[in-house]
Amino acid sequence: MAGGLFKGRTLVYSDLNHIIIRILPKYAPEAVDNAILVSSHIDTVFSTGGAGDCSSCVAVMLELARGISQWAHGFKHAVIFLFNTGEEEGLNGAHSFITQHPWSKSIRLAIDLEAMGIGGKSGIFQAGPDPWPIETFAAVAKYPSGQIIAQDIFSSGAIKSATDFQVYREVAGLSGLDFAYADNTAVYHTKNDKLELLKLGSLQHLGENMLAFLLKIAASSHLPKVNTMVEEDNKGQSTAVYFDILGTYMVVYRQHFANMLHKSVIAQSLLIWTTSLLMGGYPAAISLALSCFSVILMWIFALSFSVLAAFIIPLISSSPVPYVANPWLVVGLFAAPALLGALTGQYLGYLILHTHLSNVYTKKKQISPVIQADLIKSEAERWLYKSGSLQWLILLILGTYYKIGSSYLALFWLVPPAFAYGFLEATLTPARFPKPLKLATLLIGLAVPILISAGGFIRLAGTIIGTVVRLDRNPGGTPDWLGNVIVATYVAAVMCLTLVYLLSYIHLPGAKKSIVLSTCLLFGLSLAVVSLGIIPPFTKDTSRAVNI
Repeated sequence: MAGGLFKGRTLVYSDLNHIIIRILPKYAPEAVDNAILVSSHIDTVFSTGGAGDCSSCVAVMLELARGISQWAHGFKHAVIFLFNTGEEEGLNGAHSFITQHPWSKSIRLAIDLEAMGIGGKSGIFQAGPDPWPIETFAAVAKYPSGQIIAQDIFSSGAIKSATDFQVYREVAGLSGLDFAYADNTAVYHTKNDKLELLKLGSLQHLGENMLAFLLKIAASSHLPKVNTMVEEDNKGQSTAVYFDILGTYMVVYRQHFANMLHKSVIAQSLLIWTTSLLMGGYPAAISLALSCFSVILMWIFALSFSVLAAFIIPLISSSPVPYVANPWLVVGLFAAPALLGALTGQYLGYLILHTHLSNVYTKKKQISPVIQADLIKSEAERWLYKSGSLQWLILLILGTYYKIGSSYLALFWLVPPAFAYGFLEATLTPARFPKPLKLATLLIGLAVPILISAGGFIRLAGTIIGTVVRLDRNPGGTPDWLGNVIVATYVAAVMCLTLVYLLSYIHLPGAKKSIVLSTCLLFGLSLAVVSLGIIPPFTKDTSRAVNI
């Protein structure tokens, strides 16, 4: 394999037996040479019943085969259902089929069904390299689900796993889609991957999406060309950026359009910032530098407070990861200290910025001291708000340069808040005095980013929480705090990225004291609950997995 879990390894297998179904249209003989592959594996690891990984996918495939067989008379392509074995040992089944079976030469598109948990939505986490499959899926799926951020994370190697789709893509040069269930990740490859936890709605979700997709592409006159992966990946232009909105709509656009859009936004943002600094002169440049320093302080304190909590938890808990069975405990254990740290860091930056602006306004002797104090506070508040957009602008520049699909998040967290600020708050001349930020600016600016990204952030947090249980499988093999630090770092990063606009509003109305007391109380209660064992770290359905 060129990358992933099995990179640099030599895999050996023999005597694999698969179950293969090929459905052909009766009056389209050319369909024999053009087939769509739908694949999953019927084997599982020794320690589990495999209800999610991957009996759920096999069940959906069986029902799809039954349904597809009744519609095949209108198809222009064959549909092959591959129930393979040997996947858990090293993707052997997919490799044996794609390199040895005579039907493999007819395949033009590959769809792999997988599970990294049990239940929830089955979402796309790998697509391409040709964008046609994901574009078609987005157009016809009833409940489209998929996030390119999952593809970026998976392809980076951060998740030590691999699927049959890698074989179809690298060995056979096929384009396609890779689906996976990712809810309740803690039961993955454990005895609790059992039928009782499997939700019928999850099977229905995947089945309805796949049925609509297969009916569309099997009757289509177009299928992607084979062996285009290297060419497309080198170009980096024709791959697709995709994400769903509340599991109801899916947005798909190509990378070359993303590059043009992102570069346009970057150019306009830099132009606006340059104009603003030229109008404001040296004091504006210092204010910008100090507001950026407040963002740096916010990150330092948020990460420090959250990671400190991560080190405390193993000392007071019976389990290094006491929140696996109850993921919402993370809100109190990590999000509360991260919020407290972010607020502390930004407030320190606010005080430094306030001092600088006081020196600037002192030179304007025509302003009365009372009005001057209010103007300084309002000006500092505005600079803190604008520093949030600068933070996202930097991320957008980096994401565009490295062609990271997930950089669409930076676009949505940059443009709407900046537009709301420019529409409701911007002063076109230095002669106009600043006023406190309007609540409407915050509501209008954050509505779209939250709608687009909140679900993805929460689902990714759930996946990370479920995954850290595997770090504890070999007691003593890894530090007890490692899983906590990973979760804490993720939570703190999300808090700093998304709350930077909101926190700028807190320094004027005097809400800091109540927020600090509330977060401290929530953190203290969460620690008490964990320490006293009121909420158990594991349950009969979410157990600790230990290698013996």
